[in-house]
Amino acid sequence: MDSQDKIARIVSIELTPVVIPFQEIVREAMSKSGGLGMAIPAEEAWTGIDCAICKMTDEAGNVGLGESYVWWPETGTSPNQIIEVIRQALAKYVLGESPFNVENICRRMDNNVARSEAAKGLLDMACYDLMGKVRGIPACEVMGGKPAEIPMAALIPLMDPDGMVTLARMFVDQGYRSLRLKLGHGIEEDVAIMNAMRKEFGKQVRIRVDYNQAYSPQEAVKAIKAIEPNDIDVAEQPVAATDYVGMAYVQKRVKTPLMAHEGCFSLSDIVTLAELGGIGAVGINTERPGGITPALKAMDFASQHRMGIVIHNQSAGISSAVLIHLAAARHAELGHAVELFGYVMLEDDLITVPIDYSGGIARVPAGAGWGVTLDEAALDKYSTGETVKLTLP
Repeated sequence: MDSQDKIARIVSIELTPVVIPFQEIVREAMSKSGGLGMAIPAEEAWTGIDCAICKMTDEAGNVGLGESYVWWPETGTSPNQIIEVIRQALAKYVLGESPFNVENICRRMDNNVARSEAAKGLLDMACYDLMGKVRGIPACEVMGGKPAEIPMAALIPLMDPDGMVTLARMFVDQGYRSLRLKLGHGIEEDVAIMNAMRKEFGKQVRIRVDYNQAYSPQEAVKAIKAIEPNDIDVAEQPVAATDYVGMAYVQKRVKTPLMAHEGCFSLSDIVTLAELGGIGAVGINTERPGGITPALKAMDFASQHRMGIVIHNQSAGISSAVLIHLAAARHAELGHAVELFGYVMLEDDLITVPIDYSGGIARVPAGAGWGVTLDEAALDKYSTGETVKLTLP
């Protein structure tokens, strides 16, 4: 750590809860399949995303940004709860520290607060933005990588087969060469969807599927085997989130690599699932396994164990930029296209200059840190509560 890094003490943390609605066309499409566009057994319609936004400032006035996107049926927490955990328990391990001591910050947060990965990750990712701002380099270089063009995957919600093919065609025509299909309303329907996709696109696209916990382990084996002739990259969360034994049961009986999502929040969850033989790919977003520091460790673990890495989320602009930098930092090890679909789904992305996704390729935003600027007017518009500001005593 050089002298410039040492003086980059964090002096304030500002936290704002926001809700960003989906675009009307997205809400209409999802309503046709029950309001969720997936097989997850939630009862409330999914109409937008809930986020906590972090602005972390150092003594020189550099600002690091973070964004944690959460959803009750998956993460089991809310932006206000994240903010309260930081206010009550986590801020003391960050304020007064240098962001370059992020490993020590993470260690202390883990030692003193169980779980709460979304809250820890919010602070962790803001530290990486600050490090990039202090050094005047992109955050992916702080992580040991360099800017790259990142191939993208398109998310296709669960609808009738013809509707899914039509939507997929739109993205393929734009340049996308990977699709993530939502399945899980029954094996017969799963097969019909997959057959329709391969009939339309042949081997032109790579396909991975997401069951959102739709099946029992025995049913999941039958479901995955039924579509394996259609060449599947990854099958995501075919069984209940907490059924690690069930994941292992399925993985040992199918050829397709499984990936956990709803049931995988921390680095230890990933390691446990891998050692049980329950996964063949590792899923990453900013909330799981909880920020950049554990995500890099999870990705290195995946590479060491010859598992693919799937980076995906439907977050707003800050988190999307975070994940693009993360993908650039480990670009050669991914093995799968990155899926960031917030820019398609959301009414606003809370950043002043949109990220370039043209041609199905994400470009690393130019500039120091994440390379994006928070749109303060949009933050005010979509905030659902007062900004909490925490400072050094």
